[in-house]
Amino acid sequence: MSLIRHHVAGAETGTADRTGEVYDPATGRVQHEVALASEAETRAAVAAAAAALPAWRATSLIKRADVFFRLRHLLVERADELAAIITSEHGKVLSDAKGEISRGIENVEFAAGLVHLLKGERSEQVSRGVDVHSVKQPVGVVACITPFNFPVMVPLWMTASAIACGNTVVLKPSEKDPSASLFLARLYEEAGLPPGVLNVVQGDKVAVDTLLDAPEVRAVSFVGSTPIARSIYARAAANGKRVQALGGAKNHMVVMPDADLDAAADAAVSAAYGSAGERCMAVSVLVAVGDDVADALVAKVAERVATLRIGPGTDPDSEMGPLITGAHRDAVASYVTGAAGEGATVVVDGTAQRFDGDGFFLGVSLVDHVRPGMRVYDDEIFGPVLSVVRVADYDEAVDLVNTSPFANGTAVFTRDGGTARQFEFDIEVGMVGVNVPIPVPVGAFSFGGWRNSLFGDSHIYGPESIHFYTRSKVVTTRWPDPSESQISLGFPSNH
Repeated sequence: MSLIRHHVAGAETGTADRTGEVYDPATGRVQHEVALASEAETRAAVAAAAAALPAWRATSLIKRADVFFRLRHLLVERADELAAIITSEHGKVLSDAKGEISRGIENVEFAAGLVHLLKGERSEQVSRGVDVHSVKQPVGVVACITPFNFPVMVPLWMTASAIACGNTVVLKPSEKDPSASLFLARLYEEAGLPPGVLNVVQGDKVAVDTLLDAPEVRAVSFVGSTPIARSIYARAAANGKRVQALGGAKNHMVVMPDADLDAAADAAVSAAYGSAGERCMAVSVLVAVGDDVADALVAKVAERVATLRIGPGTDPDSEMGPLITGAHRDAVASYVTGAAGEGATVVVDGTAQRFDGDGFFLGVSLVDHVRPGMRVYDDEIFGPVLSVVRVADYDEAVDLVNTSPFANGTAVFTRDGGTARQFEFDIEVGMVGVNVPIPVPVGAFSFGGWRNSLFGDSHIYGPESIHFYTRSKVVTTRWPDPSESQISLGFPSNH
C-alpha cells in the first residue's frame, strides 16, 4: 500500500513511524496510508520555510507574478487529473471537483496582480522638506491548516495570497484526503516557485500544535469546525501570532411569499445536497415565511430529491457522492433518526435508503417543523440534511438568522427589490445572497463570516488576505541642507 508523505524543500520526506488511513469513500476501502508528522518533522518543514524566506522575499514582484501566471496555466491544463485525485479521496462527483478547482484558480488570478496589490502610498511635503511613504512587507513564515471538504480550493485561497505577498508557507492539509496538496506543491514548483517556499506536512494534532507553537511561524490561517477554530485562535494568538480561523456554519435561506417557489426549491436542493452537504456554505436551514410557503416548498423539495442520483463520484450519472468517512456518515444519520423525538417531522428519511457495497453513502433527508433548541437545528451537521423552519413574517425570519451563533452565509429569495435591500441592511451575517443560495464571493472580494464562524479580524482570500499576509511599514524622509542642522528637544512638528 502506498505511503503519502511530506513535501519539504522540494523533496518528499517522511517515515512510516505513525500513519493514518486514507479511504476511498465510494468503496469504504483503505487505498493509501498517510505519514503523520512528528514534532521534529514539522519543525524541519518550518526550518525549510524560514531558510527560503530571505531569497523569496527579495524576489522581484514581476518574477513572483510570473509564477502565478504559469501556475494558472498548469491548473487549467491538468484540472482533470487533479479532479480525479479529489474524487478518489473525498468522494465528491467529478463535476463538483472541477468546480472546486475553478474557484481556487480565481485566487491564483487575483494573486497574479500582486504588483498592483502590494503598492504602498506616498505623500510629499507633509512638513517642509519631509516626505512620507508606506510599503507592504511579508509577515514571514505562514502556517496554512486546511479542511477535508475542499482539498484544492482552500489551499489555493491561502497559499496563493501568502506566497504572492513574499511569505513562505507550511501547508498542513487534512489527513483524510492529503494527495491533492502534494500535487499542488509540485505544480507550484513546476511553475517556477523555489523549493522551500511551499512545504507540505501531513499530520494530525501533533503537527498542528507544533506549528502553533513554533516561534518562526508568524501567521496562521485555518478553516474547519468552530470548536477547533476557537482553540487554534486562542493558542496561536497567545503565542503572539496573527490568526484568521474560520469556523463552522448554519446557513439559512429565507423564502418570502412573493418568491418564485420553483426556483427557490431548485436552489434549496442544489445548495443543501451538493457535495453531500459537506460545505461550510451549504444551505442547511430553509426558512419559509408563512405556512402556505412552507407547505409548497416542502412538497416541491421532496418531489425533487426523489429523483437525485447518488453514487460513486466517478460515475457521470451521479449527482451526489458519499460522505468522507463512515464515522461521519453515522454522525450525520443520527441527527435524522433523532429528529422526530425532538418534535420535528421527517419528510424524507435518507437513512432508510440502501446502497450496494461498503461505501460511505447516505441518502438525502428533509426535516420539517424544526425549531431552535433541537439538535438538528442547533448543530453544524455537515451532511445532506435540510431543515425547514416556519416563521410568520419577515421580522421573525431576520431575528432567527441574527440570533444564530453562526453567521457565515445567508440568502433571501424574493421578487421585491425593497425587501431584498432591507434584508441586506438588516441581516448580521458575513456573506449575503439575493436569489443566490450559496453567496461565495468572486476572487476580487473576500470570504468570511461573523460571530462563531470567524475568529480573528481578517477574511480569507481577496483584498483582506493581502492585508493579513503583509505588515505595513511607514517611512518618513528628509534631506536637509547640512547648514540647517540644529538641536531641538521639542516634540517633532509638522509645520
